[in-house]
Amino acid sequence: MSELFDAVDALVASRSALPPPAERKRLRQGHGLTLDEVAAALRVRRATVSGWEAGRTEPRPPERDAYARMLKQLSELYPADGPVPAEDTAVPEEPAVGAGPGPSAVEPTQDTVASRAPAAPPAAAPSAVEPARARAVPAGPAAEPGSTTPHAPARVSAGAPRPPAGVGPMSRRPPAGPARTAAPAVGADPRFENGPLAVVDAVEGQVLAYCVGGLVLDVPAKSLPALVEWALREARLGQPKLSGSGKDADPLLVLTEAALERYGLPVALTEQERLAGRIPEGHKVIKQLTRANWQLTKRGFGPWGRVYRPAQGSERSCVQVCIPSWDALDTRHWADAAQLAPADLARLLGLYASRVMTPRGSTAVTGLELMTALHPPTRASRPDAAGKRYSEHNPGSLGRDPVDCAPCEAPDGHPLLAGLPRFHQRTPAEVLMEEAYDWARPLTDTECLHSHLVGIDVNMAFAAGANGLTVGLGAPEHVRQPVFDAKLPGSWLVDLSHVDLSRVQVAKDTWAQLDASLLPSPFTPGGERPTGPAWYATPTVAYAVELGYDVHPVEAYVRRDNGRYLDAWYQRLRDAYLATMADLGVHADLPPQEFLAAMDGYRHRDPQLATLVSAIKATVKGGIGKLRERPRGEGWKPGQPWRALARPTWRPDIRAAVISRTRINMHRKIVKHAAFTGQYPVAVLSDCAVYACDGPSPMDFLPYRDGKPLPGGFKLGINPGLVKHEGTQSVLWGEGVREQFDAPGLNLARYIKDGTVTHTDNGE
Repeated sequence: MSELFDAVDALVASRSALPPPAERKRLRQGHGLTLDEVAAALRVRRATVSGWEAGRTEPRPPERDAYARMLKQLSELYPADGPVPAEDTAVPEEPAVGAGPGPSAVEPTQDTVASRAPAAPPAAAPSAVEPARARAVPAGPAAEPGSTTPHAPARVSAGAPRPPAGVGPMSRRPPAGPARTAAPAVGADPRFENGPLAVVDAVEGQVLAYCVGGLVLDVPAKSLPALVEWALREARLGQPKLSGSGKDADPLLVLTEAALERYGLPVALTEQERLAGRIPEGHKVIKQLTRANWQLTKRGFGPWGRVYRPAQGSERSCVQVCIPSWDALDTRHWADAAQLAPADLARLLGLYASRVMTPRGSTAVTGLELMTALHPPTRASRPDAAGKRYSEHNPGSLGRDPVDCAPCEAPDGHPLLAGLPRFHQRTPAEVLMEEAYDWARPLTDTECLHSHLVGIDVNMAFAAGANGLTVGLGAPEHVRQPVFDAKLPGSWLVDLSHVDLSRVQVAKDTWAQLDASLLPSPFTPGGERPTGPAWYATPTVAYAVELGYDVHPVEAYVRRDNGRYLDAWYQRLRDAYLATMADLGVHADLPPQEFLAAMDGYRHRDPQLATLVSAIKATVKGGIGKLRERPRGEGWKPGQPWRALARPTWRPDIRAAVISRTRINMHRKIVKHAAFTGQYPVAVLSDCAVYACDGPSPMDFLPYRDGKPLPGGFKLGINPGLVKHEGTQSVLWGEGVREQFDAPGLNLARYIKDGTVTHTDNGE
């Protein structure tokens, strides 16, 4: 009989009307559910659930029945006259180009954890240091859309518990009145309930710490050593580890100019101090730290300082210090962040911390540290017979000890090359030269008749190049006369000069005839055809095979211990990028024309979030670059080791593999586009390609049929690997600047964005 009841229930449910799209979203958010959780429960894609809530599509059986059942239960819990929940700050999940099967791993952030916290009645909570105390702060006016300070901050003591709150721009915290207390968010770490960082400022003799979510803490510390102690013992600052075998992030203190004066530090560095990257060791504040048994790293106390005491067991005693007025926040990536008010700076850096990680230095340093945080070198072993655990190698990581690179992978001046003549210029057969594109050519007569030059730019190109890439984890093995294996990461000495781009294989058993004179070679950064044997990373050689040509390496340095080390790193940064762009109104599932419209002027909707986008992008590029960090101002001489070589993450082979794959990804799209349309780029610079066409929009030359792009070609969208509009200039402009600077090889992709060209950067 129960089977009949179930059948009747299913029949009724299949014909029952679903709530309208907006109500579906309200019910899901009211219960604190993310799109990912609903999608996983219903066994559909995240974008599918998003489409149901936006009204673009409707669910079909059997998912419809389960979805209707969920909505019915939620409607009983959250009637229509209930409060409207805050908007989502979760990451939009859309499969990126080249992504593997299965759902992406999304790390929980403070935003998502806080958003799921149930309302809690006011309750007094004991402070770890002193009784909780709070003072009322007058409520400010309601926030306007796009406001960077949505409310007056709640001001409490460090020991006082705080109401859960997200740090995202879409959070809806009430205007501040008397500070409230509440239970910590479900799943939140009470050790870090005040967030990952604080911007410390001094106002009329009082020191305040601005934290994420609008919280302001009173700071009792009278000296820098006391401030460090306060950050560790009282402030409840920090961030939980990103990996099960990793380490919690240290508290980050950002010191304003007023705070620097309050604690006896210079507001700005002298020229000598700037070049040294630190204040003198004899400075009075450093002496204070030393007397208090605090230590500094070998880099001393500079724009990004690290103050610590040796670890006692599992307890760490370390605080990171960021000083914006000492140029800690590079304006190329952080814009005018150093000039922001403390609350706004806390919001910006807090978002970066929640979506990427707590900054550990420049965006490049943080990008490298993120790799280690997601793949720690060691883990705890299983208990032995006595129940003890030991530190052991963490599979899939780079380990704790550095490994030597292959001689061909070593940059000039490396100790492995100490035996070379002093002024020897290494040839392609001696050095691995995997770099990004910088190629341009003259316009053809036909292209000169077009009206516009349109640039398209690949989103997060180097991140997309890292996605799913197998890289070496251990030391290289030298092999002579190897058989090429596309699954084996390494460096290969092989002659690819026979690869003819006028006839290439674009699909299985499908060859295309192309004009090779209008294409860059995929095998050199400058786009010229190779003339003999040269060293290449695995993705480059694999592409020659993909184009339909045989390869016969002479020798190789291969890494049999390998894995997809960068996958989690890519996913973390991708999610950070997509979440921030969604906050700016650019979503992953927009049709081409809507996407172009959403991208138009997105930076002006919230300048701080636009700065966050730039910082995330710089974290990708800088992190890859740090894998082959060169010596900097260390009294270094060629042939001597430099500091970076002692890191397990000094891996020029991984950098080369990522850049190789990124360049090949670009060339593959260029070839598919040329084979299908007969159009060729006139310039390529790293992740930007410029085409001549008769219109100002990418839609004037990108082939779309029924809204669908050319398979394997360029596709408009915000996901890493897809493209956006970089800029448009006239053909007359392109020819004019080349003639003006007498530079026929001027790379127009470098200037396509705003058309500004100066005599000092004309590519000569």
